[in-house]
Amino acid sequence: NEERAAQARFGAVMCCCGPCAIYRRSALASLLDQYESQYFRGKPSDFGEDRHLTILMLKAGFRTEYVPSAIAATVVPNKLGPYLRQQLRWARSTFRDTLLGLRLLPNLNRFLTLDVVGQNLGPLLLALSVLTGLAQLALTGNVPWLPALMIVAMTMIHCSVVALRARQLRFLGFSLHAFISIFLLLPLKAYALCTLS
Repeated sequence: NEERAAQARFGAVMCCCGPCAIYRRSALASLLDQYESQYFRGKPSDFGEDRHLTILMLKAGFRTEYVPSAIAATVVPNKLGPYLRQQLRWARSTFRDTLLGLRLLPNLNRFLTLDVVGQNLGPLLLALSVLTGLAQLALTGNVPWLPALMIVAMTMIHCSVVALRARQLRFLGFSLHAFISIFLLLPLKAYALCTLS
């Protein structure tokens, strides 16, 4: 919610989630042929349809907005296997549709460009930090305290801001997600990048 609310404040939500999105029928009808024939690198593509439709809407000049009072129900993974498959689809979709939407970015607010770049480069920079830290530990035997402390500090700042904005301390617990990000999602995102087709 925080991410999409911030994007909307700067003019466009970059991914309208499938179960939560509503489109004007005339807008959808004008893009239906493009939407139904998704291709990436010459092959049909059937993942990330919500992000792809959002990019098509923005390219066509339509607005995408965030409505904080909207309520939607959807099914979410409750086991690790389905969760990782979902995250793999989402990672591929993010990488693929970023490539498809690059020409769109100069027409949008600079914050949105920064946000899109951050969503794609952030995990790669985190992976690089983890790999160099592991290399330092393996080659010198020294624990890379500074990068580790930076990761912890950035995680706590991020979670604290969300907890304050939502006025719910439970969001501080999201800092534990850092371990999932580093040890599960980073390798998964690397795999997604290598298997985009």
